[in-house]
Parts: sequence; C-alpha cells; structure tokens
Amino acid sequence: MVEIPARGVAMASWRERGGGVAAVFPIHHPRSLWRAYGLLPVEVWGPPITDTSRGDARLQAYTCSIVRCGLAFLESGGLDDVDLVVVPHACDSLQGLGSLLLDFSPPRQPLITPYLPRTRDAAAVNFLAAELRGIGARLAKITGKSPNEEEIVACVQAEERADAALVALFEARRNLHLSNHAFYRLVRSREYLPAEAFEALVAQALEDRVDAVMPGPGVLLSGLLPEPMAILEVLDRAGAVVVLDDYACSARRHYPAGTSDDPWQRMAQRLLGGPPDPTLGHPIAQRVEHLVAGCERTGVRAAIFHGVKFCEPERFDLPLVRAGLEAAGVPCIDLEVDLASPLAHQAITQVEALVEGLS
Repeated sequence: MVEIPARGVAMASWRERGGGVAAVFPIHHPRSLWRAYGLLPVEVWGPPITDTSRGDARLQAYTCSIVRCGLAFLESGGLDDVDLVVVPHACDSLQGLGSLLLDFSPPRQPLITPYLPRTRDAAAVNFLAAELRGIGARLAKITGKSPNEEEIVACVQAEERADAALVALFEARRNLHLSNHAFYRLVRSREYLPAEAFEALVAQALEDRVDAVMPGPGVLLSGLLPEPMAILEVLDRAGAVVVLDDYACSARRHYPAGTSDDPWQRMAQRLLGGPPDPTLGHPIAQRVEHLVAGCERTGVRAAIFHGVKFCEPERFDLPLVRAGLEAAGVPCIDLEVDLASPLAHQAITQVEALVEGLS
C-alpha cells in the first residue's frame, strides 16, 4: 500500500528545506516556474464542503463553487501560511476572483494572475513564454532568488518526469488492483507533492501491478475534479472501474515534454500542448475525437459527466460532447454538483443505475 503524505505534511517538509509555498487556483499553471524560485505549488480546488458564506457575500449567486469555496477559505484564514497566491485566468469566474483580489480584497501575500492564450500556434507559444518571463521577474523580487536558465531547465525536466509518471499511472490502471478512491488519492497527490516525491510514489504503485486485469465495467469520468469524492466510493460499491479520465485536475494536464532549449519557450509549449480542454478553447470536435478514441482504447462502457454547478466552459461543451460519445455507442449521464454540499442521493442513484445496466 502506497503511503501518501497529507498536504500539511508536504508543506511542512518543504518549509523545513527552506522553501516557500504558493497557493494555486485552477487549472493550468507552470509548476516548474514556482519550483525554480523555491516555491512549492499547492493547489486550491475549493476546498470542498466549506462554509461559503464569506465568499457568497462578495460573489454572484451563479458563481461556481470552486471560486466560492476558495474565496471563503482564503478570507477565513485558510491560506494565511502561504507565501504567494496564484489565480490563473481559466474562466470568467476565476478571472473575476483575480480581479476582486487585485482591486477590492487583496490578500496579505503577493498575488499573480497568469493568462494562458486560447490558441496553440507559434504566436501563442511566444506570447505565453513572454508572460512567464514577466512572472519570473516578479518572482525574483518576491523571493529574492535569481535562478539561471540551467536551473530552470532542471525544474522543467523534473516536472516532465512527474507528468510522464502520471500518464504511466493511468495507462496501468486496469492492472493496479486499487479501489477508485485509492487510485484518485494517489493521482491527486500531484496537486501538492514535489515532482520527485510524486514520481517516487507512482513508481512504488507501479511495482504492485499485476498481469490480471481488474474486473468490472470500465467508465469514463469527465469534469473538473472528483469532488465530492463520494462518487468514487459509489463506483467502488457498484463494481465499476474508472479506466479513462477527462478531469481538469488530472488527465487534461497530461502535458507532453517540451522541445525547446529555451526554458520559457519549453514551459509554454508544455502548457499549450496538453489534451483538449474547454478552458483553453479547443474545438469541441477535437475533444469529441479525443474522448471517443480514448473510450475505444480503454474499453469504456459508459461515461459520467461529473460537473461543478455553474461551470460555463464545461456546460457549453457538454451537449455536443455527450452526443458524440453516444453516437459512438457510449451511454452517458450528467451529474451537476456543488462542492459545498455532499453528493446528492439522486446522483448516487443515477450512478448505481448506470453501472447496473452495464452488467
């Protein structure tokens, strides 16, 4: 059994080594850049089951619960011990959060709001590389560190290895006799562990793979993140196995290795080279093709769209993505959840009925 350190333990260990901590909101961000300046990126996906009253007082009622929970957590002191807050421009809600924190309710820590372009051509890579250089200049002032290009490249390569380990973990899923819940605990440790620590955990897990294929119908999970994580326990009880992932917190960040010798270009290539993602403006047809191919490769029997309420990028794509999968013979259900609330009984019943129909 792989022992996964808790977030607090990972943060304390990093601080003992003289580093700082960056609290990073979703979705895409340059992990290697924070690391080059001595900061451990620890991601803030909510957190779930949070009292959102502090966030609700500042945000519209139709703001997604990731932002509402995150703002409430920040304003209640949950991020007081971090050294930097990062809010990437992933969607209108997160852009609004960044603007609110910049203009009306600044945190005590420095705040950085990276922007990723919505195209993937050479101009987009150059734009993002320049954006990352500008962030690096700010980090130098914040941290007092000035890593050279060789040191930055080493951080990029470490993250490339960790991303490759994440891909290998998913590829071995059927031969890892882990529950869905245990598997995703390991996957999600990528959100806060140093790259080397995550890579070591994956290597340990892969040592336990067996030739026997894990039984149960294979399903696809798609959305932002597997919260409430009770959905994984429901799938475990029903006997299904998540064999294909389309979560923003995991498989949509299977970034390829970069090719440029310039570290800024290389980081930009990686961030823009990942799988189709609605927050990065990929064409819906490209996303459908990607998911259908994945379903055929992994033997997916059904798809569960597990979306956060009021997530506009996800909801916009959903009708056409669902139609494309169903046309390929993959039945789908749509669950809409609020991270501030437990998984609804209706959602549990839908999942159970879906898996029962696959038997």
